[in-house]
Order: sequence, then C-alpha cells, then structure tokens
Amino acid sequence: MFKHNLLLIYRNFKRFKSTFFINLIGLSTGLACVLLIYLWVNDELSVDKFNKNDSRLFRAMEHRVKSGGIWTSPTTPGPLAEALVEDMPEIEYVVPTTQPQSYLLSLGDKNVSAVGRYVGNHFFKTFSYDLIEGDAGKVLSDKNSIVISDVLARKLFNTTDNLIGKTVEFQHETSFQVSGVFKSMPSNATDQFEFVLTFEKFREYRDWLKSWGNTGLLTMVLLKPDVDVNAFNAKIADYVKVKTEGQITHRTLFLKNYSENYLHGKYENGVVVGGRITYVKLFSLIAIFILIIACINFMNLSTAKASRRIKEVGIKKAIGAGRKALIVQYLGESILMSFLSLLVAILLVDIFLSQFNVITGKQLSLQLDSTMILLFTGAMLFTGLLAGSYPALYLSGFNPASVLKGKFSSSFGEAWARKGLVVFQFTLSIIFIVSVLVVYKQIEFVQSANLGYEKEDLIYFPLKGALSEVKSQESLIEEMKGVPGVSNVSSTSHTLTGHNSGTSGVVWEGKDTEDKTEFENITVNYDMIETMGVEMKEGRTFSRQHGMDTSAIIFNQKAIDFMGLKDPIGKVVKLWGEDVQIIGVTNDFHFESLHEDVKPVFFRLDTRDTYLLMARLQAGKESEALGAIQTLCQKFNPGFPFEYKFVDEVYQSQYASEQRVATLSRYFAGLAILISCLGLFGLASFTAERRRKEMGIRKILGSSEFNIVYLISSDFTKIVFVSIIIALPLSFIAMRYWLEDFVYKIELQWWFFIGAGALALVISWMTVGMQAVKAARVNPTKCLKEE
Repeated sequence: MFKHNLLLIYRNFKRFKSTFFINLIGLSTGLACVLLIYLWVNDELSVDKFNKNDSRLFRAMEHRVKSGGIWTSPTTPGPLAEALVEDMPEIEYVVPTTQPQSYLLSLGDKNVSAVGRYVGNHFFKTFSYDLIEGDAGKVLSDKNSIVISDVLARKLFNTTDNLIGKTVEFQHETSFQVSGVFKSMPSNATDQFEFVLTFEKFREYRDWLKSWGNTGLLTMVLLKPDVDVNAFNAKIADYVKVKTEGQITHRTLFLKNYSENYLHGKYENGVVVGGRITYVKLFSLIAIFILIIACINFMNLSTAKASRRIKEVGIKKAIGAGRKALIVQYLGESILMSFLSLLVAILLVDIFLSQFNVITGKQLSLQLDSTMILLFTGAMLFTGLLAGSYPALYLSGFNPASVLKGKFSSSFGEAWARKGLVVFQFTLSIIFIVSVLVVYKQIEFVQSANLGYEKEDLIYFPLKGALSEVKSQESLIEEMKGVPGVSNVSSTSHTLTGHNSGTSGVVWEGKDTEDKTEFENITVNYDMIETMGVEMKEGRTFSRQHGMDTSAIIFNQKAIDFMGLKDPIGKVVKLWGEDVQIIGVTNDFHFESLHEDVKPVFFRLDTRDTYLLMARLQAGKESEALGAIQTLCQKFNPGFPFEYKFVDEVYQSQYASEQRVATLSRYFAGLAILISCLGLFGLASFTAERRRKEMGIRKILGSSEFNIVYLISSDFTKIVFVSIIIALPLSFIAMRYWLEDFVYKIELQWWFFIGAGALALVISWMTVGMQAVKAARVNPTKCLKEE
C-alpha cells in the first residue's frame, strides 16, 4: 500500500510539474528561513548559560533614585564584596571584577595586546572556565599571579604546556608569574578576555575602592543551594544605606541572574522592560509567519487544482476507498513534499550560513546531532501536516456520484477561503515592507543626526606607559599640533560614546537634599571642548590665559536648566564639597545613543586625570596624519602599539543590534514577498488555464487583449487592496511601538504606508500580469478546438 501511494504521489508530482516546483521553492525557502532563525535564536538563548552554577550565579546591581525616576546601574561600590562575605551566610562566593579592557603583555622582544581584567580570588570557583593548568582555588591566591588563556599562551610562548612559574611583563611596568592557563571562553559568553589578574593587585593605590559612595566595579555573587533570591533581595535592599549609616539612601541593592542580563537587560524606572529578548521574539514570529506563508501556497494550489483530480477521487471512492485512506494519501503527499523541501532547505542553509554569520556577527554552525535531527523531523512533520491538512480534508470530501456525473463545481466558501489565505499572505508581506522602510529610515536618522559635536574625523587612543605621565602627554600634544592633517588635539577621560563616569556630588543653591541625580563627569585638558567641536552657548572654555582653571566648571545647557540657574556665568556651586565657579555653558550634545535623552554634563579641568588623547583630523588627510601620529607615539612610548578608534565608528556600534535587525529584515521581507508572489503566480496560472475557453469566446465576441488582462487581474487586485487596508493600520501600530524605544526618532510619514501598499500592488500586477497577458494572447480557435 505504501509503495502504491508513493507511486501515485510521484505521478502527481510529475503530472503537475509547475505546481510541484512552486511548492518546492516556496516551502524550501520558508524552511531555510526558519532553520537560520532557529540557529540564531538558539544561540541568543544560550548566551552565558555555559556556567554549571547558572541558577545560583548572580550579578549585584543597584536601583538609584534620581529626579524623574529610577536609574538601574550594573556597577557597585568597592567595599561591597568583602562586606557581603562577612554579613551574609547565604553567599558561597563573592567575586569583584573590573570591566575587560586592552593591556600590553610582553615576553622578551615580543609585545602582545590582549584583553584582560582584575578578578577576585574565587573567580574560577564561581565561573565554569576550564583550567588546562593550575588549581581553581589557588591560581589567584598570589597577588602577583596572572592566569592566561590557551590562545594567549600560544601567542606568547607558542605552547600551553609547562607554563606555571613563567614570567610575563605587564605594560612594561610590572612582572607577573603565570599561575594557570584556561581554555578560551565559548563564543556565547558576553565577557571575552584573554587573561586575568588578581583584584588584590588592582586594590593597590586605589583609595576610591574604600568608599561606599564610589561605584565602578562589577560584583558577581554565587548563592548557596536552595537560597531564595527574592527573599535575599528583600534582605539586602537597604544594605548600602545601613553600611553608610544613613548617608546614602537613594541606592537599592539587588541580585540579577547573571545569564539573564544579556536578554533582559533593559530597565525603565527600576523595572525590566525588555532587551535583546525583544528581537528574539520578533524573529521567532517572523520565522513562523514565513513558514505559514509558504504553507498557504501549498494549500491554495492544492485546492485550486482540485478540479484536475476530482475523477481520481470519484473513481477511488466508487471502488471502495474510504475517506481515511484518501486523507492518508494526500497527507503523505504533503509530508513527502515537506521532506524534499527540507532537504533543499538544509542545502540552502549550508550555502548561505557563512554570509548569515557575517550579518549577525555570530559563529553559527549546522551540526547534525540528535537535537538537530529531531528538529528537522519536527519541522518536516509540522510543515507537512499544516500545509496538507486542509487540502486532504477538502479533496477527500467529494461526493463520488456528483464527481463522476461531472456536477462538481467550486463552492463559494472554497473560493473565499482561498482568497482569504492570499489576503493573509499579502497582509504580512506589506507589514514586512513597512517595517523594513521604517527601520531603515530610523537607522539613517540616528547615523546622520546632529549630536551637538562633530564626531567625524575624530580619533582617540589610550595614554599608556610613559604617556600616562602628564609631562609626556603635554610634550606629545605639542608635537601633534604641528603634524600636517591634525587640526586640534587634547586629552580627556571620556570617549564621548556612552556613560563613562557620573556623580551626584554637584550641589547648588536650592537643591533638594533628597535629589541624587547623577551628572556626567568629563575631565579634560585645555582645548578639549574645541577639539570636540562643541559650541559654547555663553561664557568661555578653559584657557591658559586665565591661569589654572582648576576651580572652574563648565556645564551643558541641560544641567543649567535642571539646576534652575538663571545668568549662571560667575555663580558658584559645590563639586564634591569644593567651591567651583561656572565659567561657561555649552549647547547640549549627545554622549549616549539616541535611545536616551540628553543628560546633565559638566567639564572640569585636571590634566592629571585624563587618560585618552583625542585628535581632530582634517578630512582627506587622515592616512597621512595617522602615520605621523603613530611615529610620534612610538617615539614617546616605545614598545606600546598605536591603537586608535574613530569616534563616529564607536558611535555607530551602539546601534549594531538595530543595524543587524534592519539587514535581516530586508532579507526576510524579500523572501516573504517572493514566496507570496510564487503562490500568486501559481494561482494566476491556474486561473488563466481554467478560463481558456471563456477567454476564447470573449475574443471571438470582440473583447480586446486589454479587456481580458483587466478581467483576470482585477480579481487579484481586489485581494491585494483588501490586504493593504488590513496591513496599513497594523503596521502603523507595530512601528509606533518599535519607535517608542528611541527618545529621538523619525515621524511616521504617510508615504511610508502608501508606498508599501503601492509596491505590493505593483509586485502583484507584475506577477499576475505575465499570466494575464499570456491568456489574452491565446488563439481562440485553438482553445475552442481543445474543448
């Protein structure tokens, strides 16, 4: 029986070749999209899940009350880790860490730039990083120890064996002994680094770590088994207030599961409101919708060609075939089609996966393990049953007597069901078109928006080694000012991209004592504001002509408005308890992404506290200037590589997620439209073929080719018009919701929606038009003879 059904399925595929290939292309394309999105979603869901103690591993964070709401910060005070260990028996380990950043390691004449961080002693007991050499409980017991990755070990020593006790020079200043070698962390770890040093070493000469008022560390906590984290959070909520004896009351401490931060890291007013999980849900829905669109093609074409198979059904029923047997046959046909489509889809994924990785920034791979085989089987069965259920029930329900007497005719409900499915397809396609257009325009807006400073041709690089000394910095700055292609140069503590350093230590007359709003702190050298290209609204910038402006301060307009100061120039405020005089006010500028509003900012002059050199290059002379700057840096700081960044490139990286979403949306929208058009093409072909006799009679009676084209196209045009009417309000609601994530955003223009509808209409006309023109040009004599 199985062999017989298989033979029938083969004959039907061969008999209706065009339908077979349309279904094969549509289903395989849809399944390929689903598989690619699955690989991406699965990788996103697995980020930071590699730790064995994932359910007990948390990050300490703070909710900080400020004017107008609550700001959630991932950084914590220096004394927190030791205090928690002493006071909280529910804790197994607490690990203070710094953010990973680039340092220079040397071995003889070999200099290697590597990303490292300072971590607490129990780091390798808390996190599941496998040690190739060394004991997890001892590798960080000596403050002069360094633990390196296997990749870094090969760079420095060309091996990973017998490295314990070897000496590595750090920043050409200090030597550390290798105490362990760990396997490089997996690609789905958010924190990527190549070596760790002890936190005890970091603690040296950093008095700010002793104060509960200063934050800047990341604190990881491993709770003991069976500890209720909600109850523990209630216990530590006022911990900072208690430890400071009521001096700090605006900060609430809490623990957040370490692996959840990646997907659920966006807070508004102290409440989690999303994060990357939004895009995971979005693309999961896109995958489902694309697969549904492909299945609709199969349903429509299968039911549309029913008139070709009615005699087959009638004869089978007349000789005793039951409805159940027919359902099994037609479901088998759809499942086999799904299986063939799956094979093509796997081939497509294998071909395009490398390009998909480039777009997503991932390292995805298609591994045929038991999980993947189970997924393939499930996808095949789901697609086959979804696509084949309606046709199987529809075809098996024919009355054999009516069929064999030739009284079969398509029902009104059947026609409307088919049209409804096409409406659903094109509604989704139009929503995709609008989404692609709006996302593109918003990304274009944020990339070209006036930030209040000139980000183009602005570079910065860290001042390390000898350049960490003020005298060397000043000498380098003076020589760089004479370099052709360099228009201005200074030094600062701020990258101008993202929150770097904030303080609530600004006090002015009339300030609410409960107000703990943080001002962004930008420490600068002379000429820094000019180098940035920030315009002064009133007053002046820091100037050598006025002596050392160390007791002077410059605010942005947002800060002045927030403090409620009128005629601010010359007024005195307090910064960290010291009187400072306002000498200038700048126009507002964005140092964070346009997801955020402009924040209060102040500039203070302190040449001893700047660790980044920033230079303005002349357009068209960048290469020449960079070469000269590199030569100067090697002169002043031998042994250190010249590692610079363009501010505009770092700024653009803040929108990496949105840019990837925009790119992926374009591809998936295009595929959704392609699949929809394939179905429309198939239906148009079937309609034209079914009405050949009618077209012949109309031509004999005097109808022009234009009238016939119009007749065939008008039915499909009405369907697309209905899709447009449904899709436009839905797409407006969806895009308005997406744009709410941006403080600064585009206006939703009417032409976004009308243009998307018009594009869908043109595409449908082009798709149907080919078959309509073909039908209009038919020889009436020939088609009537065929009848």
